[in-house]
Amino acid sequence: MKIFLTILLLSLPFLFRGNDLPDWKSKTENAQYVHRAIKLITDVMVHDIYSPPVASRTYAYICVAGYEAALPGSSDYRTLAGRLHGLQPLPKAQPGKEYSYSLAAVQAIIGVGRTMVISEEKVTEFYTGITNEFRDAGVPSDVYDNSIAYGQQIAAHILAWAGKDNYKQTRTFSKYTPLNDAASWKPTPPAYFKAVEPHWNEIRTFLIDSADQFKPQPATPFSTDKESLFYKQALAVHDAGMSISEEQKEIANFWDCNPFKMNVNGHVMYASKKISPGGHWINITRLACQQAGAGLVKTLEAYACVALANADAFISCWDEKYRSVVIRPETYINQYIDDGWMPLIQTPPFPEHTSGHSVISNASAVVLTKLFGDPFPYADSTELEFGLPARRFSSFMQAAAEAAISRFYGGIHYMHAITTGTAEGRLIGEFVVKRLGLEP
Repeated sequence: MKIFLTILLLSLPFLFRGNDLPDWKSKTENAQYVHRAIKLITDVMVHDIYSPPVASRTYAYICVAGYEAALPGSSDYRTLAGRLHGLQPLPKAQPGKEYSYSLAAVQAIIGVGRTMVISEEKVTEFYTGITNEFRDAGVPSDVYDNSIAYGQQIAAHILAWAGKDNYKQTRTFSKYTPLNDAASWKPTPPAYFKAVEPHWNEIRTFLIDSADQFKPQPATPFSTDKESLFYKQALAVHDAGMSISEEQKEIANFWDCNPFKMNVNGHVMYASKKISPGGHWINITRLACQQAGAGLVKTLEAYACVALANADAFISCWDEKYRSVVIRPETYINQYIDDGWMPLIQTPPFPEHTSGHSVISNASAVVLTKLFGDPFPYADSTELEFGLPARRFSSFMQAAAEAAISRFYGGIHYMHAITTGTAEGRLIGEFVVKRLGLEP
């Protein structure tokens, strides 16, 4: 008995050491701060009216930066260097130094995000407040300084990598001039905006081999013949709009995700801003992480994987859009079926095929399903801040299916673009899962 008690007493420090964390670690080393940092970048991009493709690029770089900055805090995850095109090995945390990896991740996210938005002052104000929270939580000065410095190193590395993706060069490329033939996309009312990002397929991909690796089925051949498949697909959009139910209206509006909608009231025209489609799925990622109780690195892995799938999905989708330059239902229906018909939601300023929502949503849902499982019941409260109630889903794939069909209810896509876009998105999502070796 005496020997047993001696062994027990000697073992007590080891048994309780795991719970004996410094107070500042118990307060700060969690995912709440990175959730807030990424939401801040989302809010600034909404304010600055970022197009969906450009927003997806920003999300990819800030989320990779955050993930890599927190990575040394866990041995269960692998760096993305060598797995993403052009990403070289990142700076390493120095042995013997102590870090707050939550603070390092916030520093990296903000450091990258601040250079990619217009309203830098909003980011700076947030950054000052959130870093002061770490000081107030008692993070030691040396740990604070180490973490900030490490986050800055990661941000600088990611920005150097981002600078070689051809984005800056595409800013100088020629604007898109709509073709004069009857089959091709034309700007639509009320604002007749110019085509968004016609050269997006020239951006360096992140994981997929090329912009056309997952080239979808071609669009339905254009025709004005009333017996043609194209006419019948357009008529289906028209008829659906004429008999739309209240539930279908709610679905269309919930997934509208139009970053810049022009509203017309008599002679007055004003704009309203909303989250982008990719931003909506980034927010779903936040909801999933919080519901699953994901820790810091697991959370950042989820953000990075969804953001990367989104970014490559936009490149793939935009590659097809400006290859096929298909006319939007609104233009076709007004000219050949019903000149007084209007879609429920505003037609976006780019060609029709394939449906971006279908591609993006399905790529995101495949990744989230791999990370969090199926079923995964959750309430999507993303649109509450834009005046729309939450919607409940039993799985990410169910949400993706609803997002896809919402574009038919909204009157801005033919069904063929939705089904082919769904297939395209799922293939991209499965490729991302395989390439990253994700496990639930």
